[in-house]
Amino acid sequence: MHLVTSLTVAESKRLIARGVVKSACVRHAMENGILAVASGTTNGYIIEELLDEPFDKKRCVTGRTLPDGYDGPKLDASSPGLVIRNGQKTVAKATDVLNDMGPGDVFVKGVNALNYERQQAGILIGHPTGGTVGAMLGTAIARRVCCLQPVGLEKSVPADLDEVARLLNHDRQGKGPALFVFPGMIFTEIEALEVLTDVKAVPVSAGGIGGAEGAVWLALFGDAPQLARAEEVLASVRGTPPFTQE
Repeated sequence: MHLVTSLTVAESKRLIARGVVKSACVRHAMENGILAVASGTTNGYIIEELLDEPFDKKRCVTGRTLPDGYDGPKLDASSPGLVIRNGQKTVAKATDVLNDMGPGDVFVKGVNALNYERQQAGILIGHPTGGTVGAMLGTAIARRVCCLQPVGLEKSVPADLDEVARLLNHDRQGKGPALFVFPGMIFTEIEALEVLTDVKAVPVSAGGIGGAEGAVWLALFGDAPQLARAEEVLASVRGTPPFTQE
């Protein structure tokens, strides 16, 4: 049995956030160690779900793509993110607790590009010292911290990201950001639906108009109870307003 459904970008972000919060690795880190959530648009939804209260996600924006002439709400990274240590929620900068983290802990960092088939996640880097990735990656790898990468399928790129990074980063006359293929645990709508409902989700189409630009179509496979649960979960995120309109 299966059903085919669509999600807008904002609905996907909310769905991914709810899946992340319920995932086994995040629950373990929250209750028994450290969960650190860095700034980022999808991460803003994750922080809101963890706090279980409204959160100004517009203060949790690092890299962003905006249309020419954007005149909407101010977006910045003035929020430090969120750290949960042994079940206690604290508003702290995620990178500040890296030296206390180790195996079983989770650092949440969004990405800008995804090749799901190759399990590649890429980050555009414009900061001269590498931004959040430059500040955390070496320590996270050395300490065996799980780097969780929440990312919507809208960011899918039909190319080998290692090759794209090579083309961008080896051109000494190139302009614009570099691309870094960031090792970690990819978490998309597919993983969120599996965690929340046990269905298998398969991308089947993408795109839209009238506010559904960037939407993804998914086929959900499962038994009747699983699909019924999936419909309930999807209904709970329906109508999520666009990021800048919340």
